[in-house]
Amino acid sequence: MSMTVAATWQGGAAFAVDSGSGHQLITDGPPEHGGVNAGWRPMELLLASLATCSGFDVVHILGRGRQQPATVKVQVHGERADTVPAVFARIELAFTVAGAPRAAAERAVQLSVEKYCSALAMIGSDTKVSWKLVDADA
Repeated sequence: MSMTVAATWQGGAAFAVDSGSGHQLITDGPPEHGGVNAGWRPMELLLASLATCSGFDVVHILGRGRQQPATVKVQVHGERADTVPAVFARIELAFTVAGAPRAAAERAVQLSVEKYCSALAMIGSDTKVSWKLVDADA
């Protein structure tokens, strides 16, 4: 499966990004880098990709096991290196799954993170990735 996106510079640090599936978003940078903070930062989009890719996997895996969760939330925190390129040195994913048995949710999260999430598989081996399942009541 091939995918295409096109990013068109809008001035300053901003780009309009068009996807091959017909969607658009704006990226921008902070004022110290010529931006006006009018859109997502590119590295935030990378974390969003990790959250949504792994979240989709969890929903799909639970569904295949005949579990229909009421809520799936993925919070991702990334720590970037102080050197250029400022890659993510550490990424933590916190999953909250409500409406499915904890054991099933934990299995789905583990399978996503360790086997199925394509976005996580793209992260370099120098990046320490950790995850946890957070109780929905917390």
